[in-house]
Amino acid sequence: MPIYIIASFSLSPTNTFSTKWLSFFASSSFSSPLRLLVTDACIKQRWLTSPKLLHFHLGLVGIGSMAVDFNGGHIAGVVPSLYKDGAGCGACFQIRCKNTTLCTKHGTKVVVTDLNSSNETGIVLSSRAFKAMANKGMRQDILKLGIVDVEYKRVPCDYKKQNLAVRVEEMSQKPNYLAIKFLYQGGQTEIVAVDVAQVDSPNWSYLSRNYGAIWDTSRVPAGPLQLRLLVTAGYDGKWVWARNVFPADWNSGVIYDSGVQITDIAQEGCSPCDDSHWK
Repeated sequence: MPIYIIASFSLSPTNTFSTKWLSFFASSSFSSPLRLLVTDACIKQRWLTSPKLLHFHLGLVGIGSMAVDFNGGHIAGVVPSLYKDGAGCGACFQIRCKNTTLCTKHGTKVVVTDLNSSNETGIVLSSRAFKAMANKGMRQDILKLGIVDVEYKRVPCDYKKQNLAVRVEEMSQKPNYLAIKFLYQGGQTEIVAVDVAQVDSPNWSYLSRNYGAIWDTSRVPAGPLQLRLLVTAGYDGKWVWARNVFPADWNSGVIYDSGVQITDIAQEGCSPCDDSHWK
């Protein structure tokens, strides 16, 4: 039976910490809560409680069944304030508990793969990610403890030699409708706009965010296709150009290599921010 963790928190800028309560439950039924205390190192100190536990709807951002094995199963669902109408899909967070006897100093890194629609609870961790915060031999102890002091922050995603990938969704209907999602998005950014054009053509058509990580358009150019993405970078934004993504005979259900990767970091307005590497 899979186990999930719900973390309650308030609105909070990216790359910051917040003070919250987290709760733990088994996915098939509500069990006795495990609550974790989370601290805020970016001026915002706040206590919130979760009066009820909510189910973690795996894959609502559009990653679907892939979410189970994504990032080694270290995944999370987040509230709308971090989900950002789907722009937060694929964001990475590092989370650790502050009990050094029980937990490691570096904690674990999770990738956002889901939406937690409650405004009473915040981050939902997979059991694999939750137990990964513990020192060797302490995984069951962290589940039994009941209250743990925790801190988290937004961090860059790093997929090593993996380029940004683009999956053509099964709902696509060639040649009139194209639906895609992005996988392995690096850096600490958000994709806020996507355009498509035939390779070597200056005539771009925009895609709309359907839901979560899914972008679509009914204005599909013929031939091989290129993409350009507007991503947050620095205190502004920048275009990332993938010059030859889809062949003329593209098919639904296929993952294509974009040939590019995003490494930018969007600067946030929090002060002070913790940009150090947790070891």
